[in-house]
Amino acid sequence: MQTSIPAQLLSHPDIAEADAILRSCVHCGFCNATCPTYQLLGSELDGPRGRIYLIKEMLETGQASDKTRLHLDRCLTCRACETTCPSGVRYGRLIDIGREMAEVRAPRSLSARLLRKAMLAVLPYTARISVALALARVFRPLLPLHLQKKIPARQTASITPATLHSRRMLVLQGCIQPLSTPNTNAAAARVLDRLGISLISAPGAGCCGALNQHLADPEGARAMMRRNIDAWWPHVENGAEAIVMTASGCGLMVKDYVAALKDDTKYADKAARISELTRDLSEILNRENLNTFAHIGRGMRVAYQSSCTLQHGQKLGGTVEAILQRCGYELSPVADSHLCCGAAGTYTLLQAELSRQLLKNKLAALHEGKPEVIASANVGCQMHLASASDLPVKHWIELLEQN
Repeated sequence: MQTSIPAQLLSHPDIAEADAILRSCVHCGFCNATCPTYQLLGSELDGPRGRIYLIKEMLETGQASDKTRLHLDRCLTCRACETTCPSGVRYGRLIDIGREMAEVRAPRSLSARLLRKAMLAVLPYTARISVALALARVFRPLLPLHLQKKIPARQTASITPATLHSRRMLVLQGCIQPLSTPNTNAAAARVLDRLGISLISAPGAGCCGALNQHLADPEGARAMMRRNIDAWWPHVENGAEAIVMTASGCGLMVKDYVAALKDDTKYADKAARISELTRDLSEILNRENLNTFAHIGRGMRVAYQSSCTLQHGQKLGGTVEAILQRCGYELSPVADSHLCCGAAGTYTLLQAELSRQLLKNKLAALHEGKPEVIASANVGCQMHLASASDLPVKHWIELLEQN
């Protein structure tokens, strides 16, 4: 693709990067075939190719409109298009740059800006989310039905073993996961304990920064990255073998710290080391001897929802599925498993109608094979699916403790 971005703008590193990404696109349209919003809406501007043209036009003219922002907002950032693209277009990075530029060139209404500020002031902080959830549970009867379903039931974390194995790994607790699905990390700690690995957390670490990054607040995201690096670094220096991610969305973000902080003279080297050490939980278990879990599934039928951040972002499609099969589970078929469930961070709140349509389609596909349980690898997907599923929805690591 040819571009004609003004030379003076190309001195900005983000715009220069966007220009290089745009030039790698051959506008073949293969991406539209796997884009969830294009499948729903059938509009060129609601597919990756159309959004790429919108970003190109915005950078070349310096102008954007509410229409530009609308179509960029509708993108789930699922990155299925990257899996399909024959040219290796880094669309996920391009859409982040495009959204940041659109915020400046087509400012939102005051109410929309306040909503996003409120979300960023609450959602990345566990203590604040806890207060918000407590209030939401009190006023649940007054809320619209679709919002009532999104309020997770109060849960208590199961016991995490206190172990002192020679092999030690860090785990990110995250922001919403300790409140909505607290058994995920506890189950991971118990499974790893049986494999001779201690799972430890750094109290100073928090949100990975993904919420801020995808709501066009890169500086806020980088501040969270630096905080996490500071919290983890003493453990890294003390020999932590890996940084384990039980939420695939967080894992994708932390693996990208190296790129996000590459120009930070104080943190660039540390960020590179953190990204190098970061592993999805499935990557850890996939290389371990799982004989002790070999028959734990006893043939139970599982519908596995392959989260976009794992299969398209981290390119680990099939890893969890292989682990579950090694542990005695039978996987039921899931049509269009490459398509997003509609969770996508804050998408369920900001694009509620599209999110509900995608959820309906995904649950129909998951239920088609008559499974006994649905499994996922990401907290957002797990919560989203559980809000409308008749079947139990669990993180896949919990299945390795099946009695």
